[in-house]
Amino acid sequence: MGAGPGDPGLITVKGLERLRKADVVIYDRLIDDSLLEQACPEAEKIYVGKGRGCHALEQKEINLLMVSKAREGKIVVRLKGGDPFVLGRGGEEAEILAANNIPFEVMPGVSSAYAVPAYAGIPMTHRRLASSFTVITGHEDPEKGMSSIAWDKISTGSDTLVFLMGMGSLAKIVRQLIKNGRSPSTPIAVVSQGTSPEQRTAVGTLEDIINLTKKAGFEPPAVIVVGEVVRLREHLRWFDNLPLFGKRVLVTRAEYQASELSKLLLECGAMPIQMPVIRISPPPTWKELDQIILNLKSYGWIIFTSVNAVEMFWKRLNSMNLDSRWLSGIKIGAIGPATSKALAEKGIHPDYVPKIYTSQGFLAELKKADIAGCRVLLPRADIAGNELTDGIIKLGATVKQITAYKTAISTKGVSQGKRMLLRGEIDVITFTSASTVNSLLAILGQEWEVIKQVKLACIGPNTAAALTHKGLKADIVAAEHTIPGLVEAIEQHFKG
Repeated sequence: MGAGPGDPGLITVKGLERLRKADVVIYDRLIDDSLLEQACPEAEKIYVGKGRGCHALEQKEINLLMVSKAREGKIVVRLKGGDPFVLGRGGEEAEILAANNIPFEVMPGVSSAYAVPAYAGIPMTHRRLASSFTVITGHEDPEKGMSSIAWDKISTGSDTLVFLMGMGSLAKIVRQLIKNGRSPSTPIAVVSQGTSPEQRTAVGTLEDIINLTKKAGFEPPAVIVVGEVVRLREHLRWFDNLPLFGKRVLVTRAEYQASELSKLLLECGAMPIQMPVIRISPPPTWKELDQIILNLKSYGWIIFTSVNAVEMFWKRLNSMNLDSRWLSGIKIGAIGPATSKALAEKGIHPDYVPKIYTSQGFLAELKKADIAGCRVLLPRADIAGNELTDGIIKLGATVKQITAYKTAISTKGVSQGKRMLLRGEIDVITFTSASTVNSLLAILGQEWEVIKQVKLACIGPNTAAALTHKGLKADIVAAEHTIPGLVEAIEQHFKG
């Protein structure tokens, strides 16, 4: 199966479907980790990547591994970068399976040969400039003895030339092209880390490209494009023009909540670094919440302040063989569109959602509702503040605040983010709650002042206030207190 050139969104629909059914995934070096997460959690994942001078397994061992796992009766996905049949040794591996009478499918992938140039704004063909293109390996099998590339024919025989795996052979490629008739002034582009937020592009001519890439410190993997179409990059570049291109953004949300924010950041060209500093867990006992649910009819309102509260509340409903009908006759309030959406997925459309998604905004508009004398249930986190509770009481209602979930510091998966933060490799830290602020500072300990060198982005004023309380100042505060609003605010900050 071809996984595409790097951007995990470039895997095919059919490929993703097969990946999710795999019992074993045998994967290469340049596979994005998020693709591995698409496989079944129980699937065995085996790394067989190869880098220059460093092979996890030799090719013969990879072949043996595929055969042995298949003979165990397992569904095996051999996950390769780009397209497995385009300079990817997929044909050789398929031959081994055929020789061992093992049935197999071939899932084509988006090849880096044209995808990486496309992300750099370079088309392979153009009616005015190029009617043909040729894909050539930049790294031939050293055991062949002599090159099988017909330099005298390909140098001038095709309008556009694309070399894969050629970064280490760039000097040789340039030398052979000029020697065999290509003009030294021919445009050439070298695209490193293509389709990822780390993508870098050097544009020059055959005459000066070696010095340009050396000066810029280009390293593999890289795709080399030679031809007049390279001139179009100046007008067609789009990926590295995205508003947050190349920005490293630390995502501190709980692990299972981070995907939406990371996805939006990727769409803006940023590189999300997930460092979940909090974890959400059930309370020590469900006894009190279960008892309240059984006596729910005594409440006039239930107010949900987060998606977590909705999920935990419905988890207990379901455990007692109850569903949304149990809430009939009770008014429902929700702070923010995400919480409202979570309720809608349970079949509940809130009676009240404030225009401003904060406790203050909720209270300001709640004054219009007649809640005096009502009993209000507030399922929340164990560390939630009392501002909302006190405000509802001032409106004449009786409030029962119950712990629906616990928020604690998480140390799982923080190492990479912490290392990058301490090395000054993070551009922005995102905070989506006061607990993410407090937890990150606790994890950093005596090294907490490092975050003063980074842009701090908060989902709303309450989260920004948590920074202020710690003697810090938010650089970016979302006008709309949602995840899309937070990304929009970061985008506008860097545009400004």
